[in-house]
Amino acid sequence: MTHPELRPRPPSPLVEAADERFGARGVRLLLKRDDLVHPELPGNKWRKLAPNLRAALEAGRDRLVTFGGAYSNHLRATAAAGRLLGLETVGIVRGDELADRPLNDSLTRCAADGMRLHFVTRSDYRRKAEPEVLARLLAAAGAADAYPVPEGGSNPLALTGCAELGRELRGAGDVVAVACGTGGTLAGLAAGLAPGQRALGVPVLAGGFLEPEIRSLQTAAFGAPTANWTLAEGHDHGGYARVPASLEAFAADFESRHGLPVERIYVAKLLQALTTLTQAGAFPRGTTLTAIVTGRP
Repeated sequence: MTHPELRPRPPSPLVEAADERFGARGVRLLLKRDDLVHPELPGNKWRKLAPNLRAALEAGRDRLVTFGGAYSNHLRATAAAGRLLGLETVGIVRGDELADRPLNDSLTRCAADGMRLHFVTRSDYRRKAEPEVLARLLAAAGAADAYPVPEGGSNPLALTGCAELGRELRGAGDVVAVACGTGGTLAGLAAGLAPGQRALGVPVLAGGFLEPEIRSLQTAAFGAPTANWTLAEGHDHGGYARVPASLEAFAADFESRHGLPVERIYVAKLLQALTTLTQAGAFPRGTTLTAIVTGRP
């Protein structure tokens, strides 16, 4: 029997945002309120985690292990999911120096939901894809027998959940845009869209490394990459979890215009990028642009 928390949920709301910065360029802006899809696992976190959680339960596992940085929304979501499903959770956190500091708000929430935090060096964290390093990290964390969920939750199972998001948006927008961390949401979203629609990803990390990752994820999940997505680089504002004053001001202004709480690490960067691109004429007049609100503050 499927756990109640993992049953399919109703489609999240799609609302229009009347904004003269878009309207003046002949662009219609829609907001896919995927932050409302689940009360504790908003947006892409629920869509990516749910298929993995089903697999863990079907395999009889009672413990999850996953990876993330000190401000990882994925760690928070995994910890909350573990609490809801009665599963133990272990979070392997990038940065062993953090073990000697007070927990930030994000990691405090993880701990409050029962996640056991294990801090590792940044060099080991970068090498976690190497089998020997991974085995050593899992053993040191006491999680060698746990069900593994990758950083950001992005794997072929997760893409099947995100493809459902694309199917919900068939016919709702010419361009469907989403912020990208590990690229899994964009990879699945693009596979679910209708012919003629395209997906646009806004990376929240600098580096330009996502394109091959997304192609690899789509190949693993669907047999080949799709051709209906692109990335808009250069809107990371200095890197992950960097929220300079200009971005903070933009987010606060968007909140006041639309009555929408704007999450700063992903959603603010997405909305700011779309505003900048629209004002630069990147979208032809008559375009309907759908922005996916993947999380909340």
